[in-house]
Amino acid sequence: MEEYQKIRIDVLKGFVVDVFKKLGMSEEDAEITADVLIASDRRGISSHGVARLGRYVKGIKNGVMKPKAEMRIEKETANTLLVSGEDGLGQPVSYKTMKLVIEKAKKNNVAFAAVHNSNHFGIAGYYSMMALKEDLIGISTTNSAPLVLPIFGKTMMIGTNPISIAAPAGQERPFVADMATSTVPRGKLEVYARKEKKIPLVWATDETGKPTDDPDKVLKNLLERAGGGLLPLGGSEEETGGHKGYGFGMIVEILTGVLSGGAFGPFVYGKKGEPANVCHFFGAINIDAFIPKDMFKENMDKLIRTIKASEKTEGKTRIYIHGEKEFEQEDIHQEVVDIYYKVVETMQDIGKEIGIEPPF
Repeated sequence: MEEYQKIRIDVLKGFVVDVFKKLGMSEEDAEITADVLIASDRRGISSHGVARLGRYVKGIKNGVMKPKAEMRIEKETANTLLVSGEDGLGQPVSYKTMKLVIEKAKKNNVAFAAVHNSNHFGIAGYYSMMALKEDLIGISTTNSAPLVLPIFGKTMMIGTNPISIAAPAGQERPFVADMATSTVPRGKLEVYARKEKKIPLVWATDETGKPTDDPDKVLKNLLERAGGGLLPLGGSEEETGGHKGYGFGMIVEILTGVLSGGAFGPFVYGKKGEPANVCHFFGAINIDAFIPKDMFKENMDKLIRTIKASEKTEGKTRIYIHGEKEFEQEDIHQEVVDIYYKVVETMQDIGKEIGIEPPF
């Protein structure tokens, strides 16, 4: 058996859309959600791609994710939005909210939105990159289930809380930072578990607070909130900078859950069987409000080229800019994506379970 199966993007997207429609989602929302998932696989971020389909199917079937939810704007100014996702999937409300943020920024130079009553929204970079099409700087972040230990703590208290910022360039590819504020996101553990690989000891601790290389043990403890968890960027000690990753995670909790009036910290996914109340934060900046757009792009090119041309460490031949590897993966996966065989089997099981014949 081949470890990876090559599947045409149009075939894969058609299947995912059909699954969501079968579960009650509108055509538009199913298309948005499928596009976000497949964009992740195209960019080489398999932890957040169609491997997550089962999570959404289960959430809808259990009634904690509402397939027909319509976002509701609760408060609006010229530059801001407060939005409720009404317990729907995170992708549709995030896409639609970011579209509104972009339109406000084009008219009023800067715009921000806070969203509550939502769910997992996929890769944060999808939404920050939406601003690139209008030559704006995009910002996207979200809180998540409490999976990360505070420095000197033994109990999971904050989420992996990714931050993404996207900035356009001229001749060079855009700068796209998209990263968890934990050492790794939960999805990375799931990838290692599927492949039966051990994880580095600096990623997570077991229920006693000791480092572990067993992804299955960590995932089980995360699910049951049995103790231990993921470590913040920088690890478990101040000497290695762990307090910085912990601080960034807290910043995300403030901008998403606290600012939106939603859930934050250990209260996200608070009680089993109840809505998750995941919260997001989006922003867009009109570059022309500061300097001419062309000057910004020229300076971005200069910055990127200067860094890439700098001296490399011994044995290394290339310096990467954030987003560069992912754009190169997109170039490779324009028509076909490589999906791990266990993920394919899971999708086949989902299709059969809900009455859709998998086309792969």
